[in-house]
Amino acid sequence: MISLFKSCFEFSFKAASAALFGILLLIAFAFTASMGSQEFYGFFRYDYLLFYALIIQVCLVYLKLESWAEAKVIALFHIMAMVMEIFLTHPQIASWQYPQPAIFKILTVPLFAGFMYSAVGSFFARSLRLYQVSFEKLPSFFNMICLAVLSYINFMSKFFVADIRLLLFTWSIIIFWKTKIHFQLQQHQIKLPMLPVLAILAFIIWIAENISTFYKIWLYPSQVDAWHMVGWGKLGSWYLLLLLSLVLVLKILGKRSTAGDWTLKNDEFEVVNK
Repeated sequence: MISLFKSCFEFSFKAASAALFGILLLIAFAFTASMGSQEFYGFFRYDYLLFYALIIQVCLVYLKLESWAEAKVIALFHIMAMVMEIFLTHPQIASWQYPQPAIFKILTVPLFAGFMYSAVGSFFARSLRLYQVSFEKLPSFFNMICLAVLSYINFMSKFFVADIRLLLFTWSIIIFWKTKIHFQLQQHQIKLPMLPVLAILAFIIWIAENISTFYKIWLYPSQVDAWHMVGWGKLGSWYLLLLLSLVLVLKILGKRSTAGDWTLKNDEFEVVNK
């Protein structure tokens, strides 16, 4: 019983540590909600969230809670996310909107928005190290990258050509069906199938999305007049976005054997696990 309690505590502590970036952002969303669209000392709420996110990122690297290798991956995901955001918030598309003003923005997107996606990349990168994660029967990187790229393109191309989301879901299930995740708790090796883990993570991000829209960080068209929970259909979008983030992290931060076994590149992670 004591061993089980210790394992649960270790799992929870590491999960909170891995999700630190995202947790701190959600806290800031709640505390800055009262600012609304008002200007304070020449800046708006979204601008202060940008400053706050930059401070978090610098602190994570400076305190060695995040390595430079991890930061590079997160930065790449940030850039890709901003491109998608700019497209999807264009007035002629308007999948969602940022209802409050900002000084620091690109077209319709405040610059802090990319950090919300960075938080997802940060979670994956830190989780792999903190839990000492390895993968068994991981698909080839060519296969995974093709899936990730097509998923990314489909987020934007579905407004002009057929939405191939169902095909992408099916593809992901087929290639990851046998993939297992290995991680360590209290010197015990845990093995779990990958697909249910991704589904759970997509659900957690969906909850975070509901918190974010409640505090008017962004709004979907149906939420402008009155807030309501985000539709369950967004779970699929988050699932595919998670795959994109995960593939980037796995490709850059680890190595895969011809048999499909994946492990971290030890030489890039001389960071103290905390």
